[in-house]
Amino acid sequence: MIAQLLLTAILALVLVYAWSAHRTVPIIGLLASGAALAGLYFVWVPEHATALAAFAGIGRGSDLILYTWVVISLLIMLNLHLKLRLQLDVITRLARAVAIDRAKGSRREAGPPRKRRPVMLGRKAEALPTELQAKK
Repeated sequence: MIAQLLLTAILALVLVYAWSAHRTVPIIGLLASGAALAGLYFVWVPEHATALAAFAGIGRGSDLILYTWVVISLLIMLNLHLKLRLQLDVITRLARAVAIDRAKGSRREAGPPRKRRPVMLGRKAEALPTELQAKK
């Protein structure tokens, strides 16, 4: 009896959440409400869960509920994984676009590119032949 009351309270909270989520994402609210109502029904009438499990070829009603819970959890994890990958892809494209935009903006502000002197490692840099000709 204590377990039934505890599960009823938890499922009632799920129903309240489903009702509030129904306004923003109707399909999630509908599915969560259906799952919570089915859970409440099977909590208070467990014989029907056992009968449904026997019809499906599963030994006990609690096993059927556990298998259903595992499948729903895996579907939710797959959905979250796909959404996360999509968000990471969008963030990557956005960061790439921002980097390209900043690079173009800094080129415009910098003006024409400067000439750079060659760097020689290990010994002093020697003058380039064009610089020698300009000195003469």
